[in-house]
Amino acid sequence: MTVIPLTRCQFLVPFADIHSEIGGPTAALLAKFRLPTSLEEKADHYVPLLPAVRFAAAAQEKQGLSEIAFRAAQRLSFDHLSDAMRVRIRHSPTLLVALQQMCKWAPVEDTNLRLWLEPYDESVKICSRLIGTEGISHLEMSQWLQNIFVLHIVRQFAGACWTPRVIAFEANYVPSKEVQSHWPDTRFMSGQKASWIEVPLQFLSYPNRADVVRSNLHETERQPFSNDVVSILKLTLPSYLDEGGPAIVQAAEMVGLSVRSLQRKLALAGLTYSGLLEQVRFNNAMQLLSDTENKIIDVAFSSGYADPAHFARAFRRISGFTPREFRERSRSGQAEIDLRACQLDEDRL
Repeated sequence: MTVIPLTRCQFLVPFADIHSEIGGPTAALLAKFRLPTSLEEKADHYVPLLPAVRFAAAAQEKQGLSEIAFRAAQRLSFDHLSDAMRVRIRHSPTLLVALQQMCKWAPVEDTNLRLWLEPYDESVKICSRLIGTEGISHLEMSQWLQNIFVLHIVRQFAGACWTPRVIAFEANYVPSKEVQSHWPDTRFMSGQKASWIEVPLQFLSYPNRADVVRSNLHETERQPFSNDVVSILKLTLPSYLDEGGPAIVQAAEMVGLSVRSLQRKLALAGLTYSGLLEQVRFNNAMQLLSDTENKIIDVAFSSGYADPAHFARAFRRISGFTPREFRERSRSGQAEIDLRACQLDEDRL
């Protein structure tokens, strides 16, 4: 089975911002690589990783930029990690516990991201690798961000000014003198078996600098990330809804299949593409309606409905309520919609 790695839009945003700030035609370049042309308020949505990497490489080449990945990484902080990751790091009493949580929850950031710890002399390597991307060019675009988000987690315990003794890349990438001048005490390595940063072994017992609140988090809250076609599309389609949702040809391209092969795989799951897209629209709308600050008309357009009337009819057909009724009943606690009961099937389309 072909592996389709996905990344949160949050990690694409700084590349797009850099490109826009120098006057580049960002929307057109995003569209060229079949990425959503608007990234606003989509930090926690997902897009295919490899087109995102190609976008970043093209932005760097076409605009004569240097070290765009380093510049993008500079714009990221601990707060740019997903809510699921941040809350678990903040609930960790020591760095070791935080790193264990980080390794477990890494796929929330990039679905094919794997992290692990390797003892090394008096240090530990915090290693990362994107499964299924071996031999692909320009992966330093992603590996900079992989290393930086690990660094920001360590800084929650070691202090905001801490820098690693070694930063290593799996890609055959040599940082420029400009980059090295920002990290004068750090050694850079390339062509490694994985990307990693080095942390002194004694750091693992460092306590959390934030006030640690007793955690009520449950391990069952972890979202499963499967590599089947339906799961991949359910994660990626929300990023494109405000543009009407991708046509089946584009959806097939995202998952590396022909249209006919995609239709066959969906049929095996008891779905059609139009049914899956409608399901994703409905689930997206439910999430947006839970925030009372969102106007219903904005929810409609953000979820890919042609107009509010179309949205109201489709929503009522699936849930039994109009969007306004759903919001009011949910707010008052009079009704809790069982999401499983609202899943679309062919008879409800």
